[in-house]
Amino acid sequence: MGSPFTIILYTADSVEAVASSIGCFNLVDSLVNIFSDYIDSSELNRLCVRAGFNSKPFECSFALFDILLQSKYAYEKSKGSFDITLGPVTRLWRKARKEKIFPSPELVREKLELSGFNKMKIDTITHAVSLQQTGMQLDLGGIGQGHIAQQVINYLQTVHIENALVDVSGDIVCIGKPPGKKGWTVAINIPESKDELLPRHLLITDKAVTTSGDVYQYMEHDGKRYSHIVDPVTGYGITSQKNVTVIAADGTTADWFTKACSVLPIKETKEIATSLHVEFLITEIKNGKIVFFSSKGFAGYWETLK
Repeated sequence: MGSPFTIILYTADSVEAVASSIGCFNLVDSLVNIFSDYIDSSELNRLCVRAGFNSKPFECSFALFDILLQSKYAYEKSKGSFDITLGPVTRLWRKARKEKIFPSPELVREKLELSGFNKMKIDTITHAVSLQQTGMQLDLGGIGQGHIAQQVINYLQTVHIENALVDVSGDIVCIGKPPGKKGWTVAINIPESKDELLPRHLLITDKAVTTSGDVYQYMEHDGKRYSHIVDPVTGYGITSQKNVTVIAADGTTADWFTKACSVLPIKETKEIATSLHVEFLITEIKNGKIVFFSSKGFAGYWETLK
């Protein structure tokens, strides 16, 4: 899905390690060919081609139907701040960043009118999905990477790998720990910086951790910096300079909740985080200074200073 993919695993048998890693990458390839909107023949794009009132419902594979149901749950839980139906809008901004041409307000509104979770009908009996408006497109980029990382970890557990870390462009899911360590050490970058890290690192085991920000994907216009993370209400990328780190029990939740946190006010973020049993850290630059907001339990994941 246009992102680097890394697997670290430990086992006493090198043959088993190679076989397990091959199995992982085969699984990744199969899921990418289902979820990606970069591949014209992907199952997701074949569903989107059917968009329109008179289209026949699309019978989904188990993998696609599962992530669509989880996306619906994320939409409802996030009070609409995470929305995979924003595909026309996110594709517009993807093109704008590539061509360095800021879209007109009229064009943004036109694409935004094609979105709306109420326009996607999901039949839980037949596993069929229909998009009710012509031109609708789904974008799984804000949930698919963490979801794939979780599926890979699930697979590794079935082949009896107990210590592993999967990293999909910063969406990290891990089990166990490296030999001789208390857990996996995970660093967090400072907002707007590719190389500068927070002085303290996280120590993670049997959890997922994801950090979202605009250090790699953004667009500048009239003195404002627009993130690739789009506000579903306005159709524009958020302009606050912040990173969001989420620690959750699974990669799917960690992935989509970082996007929701980026859009939601801090009070609502705390309420939803509590209901999901996840921890979060928001690192924001205000007036040139770094400001931190976090859930109460996040501090328990900092690596102990020696």
